[in-house]
Amino acid sequence: MGELDGKVAIITGAARGQGAAAARLFVKNGARVVIGDVLDEVGEALAAEIGEGAYYRHLDVTSEDDWAAVVAEAVELLGKVDVLVNNAGVLHFSALEDTPLADYLRVININQVGTFLGMRAVTKPMLANGAGSIVNISSVEGLAGMPYLVAYTATKFAIRGMTKVAALELGPRGIRVNSVHPGMINTDMVRDAMGGHEVDMTPAAKRLALRRAGESSEIAEVVSFLASDRASYVTGAEIAADGGSTATHALLQ
Repeated sequence: MGELDGKVAIITGAARGQGAAAARLFVKNGARVVIGDVLDEVGEALAAEIGEGAYYRHLDVTSEDDWAAVVAEAVELLGKVDVLVNNAGVLHFSALEDTPLADYLRVININQVGTFLGMRAVTKPMLANGAGSIVNISSVEGLAGMPYLVAYTATKFAIRGMTKVAALELGPRGIRVNSVHPGMINTDMVRDAMGGHEVDMTPAAKRLALRRAGESSEIAEVVSFLASDRASYVTGAEIAADGGSTATHALLQ
């Protein structure tokens, strides 16, 4: 028996990285998963690799129409939606005074607006089930600031706040909403933000309590727990999975 047996989940940004790791683990744990992303070839390949229980669908998280279509298809094809993992996100490095409005809004639209649209889209089918779990992927930058990440940090604080509001509104109706705050994780997101250049995270990782970067599979384990009925009394929580980066303060750096 898996901890997600019988559950139907939608995971955004799931073609690679943390989303792909979550999709693999969810299916392993008994769920059927809709892999949502804009990277169609990569997403379709992942669904084929995972096999039974995984379904790829194109999903631009900034599009209301895409959200409506994917949720409706999940209900029609799989019968319900039990879990939403709002994982899709982008990173943009720049000093505050050098950040173009277009770049700021691009990050806001994907990370923040996409999370809002996802929560809104699944609320009705989850209410029809009488239960549900929404897991919003924030960041340690949703707990404290980071230089040169003004747009990203703004979105991750927003996700943290929206999670609290949604937990309060939806908890009395059986839907739990939590946020996960990963720290330094080995994914393609930093590389993408740096124009495809490799980034050596070793010096920074050595400053963490665990002295290493995390892996996507480790974040997936946290997400799977929050999606499962084992977390039945957990809502409105913010779970840091960061190797201890938020356990310290600036004077120790």
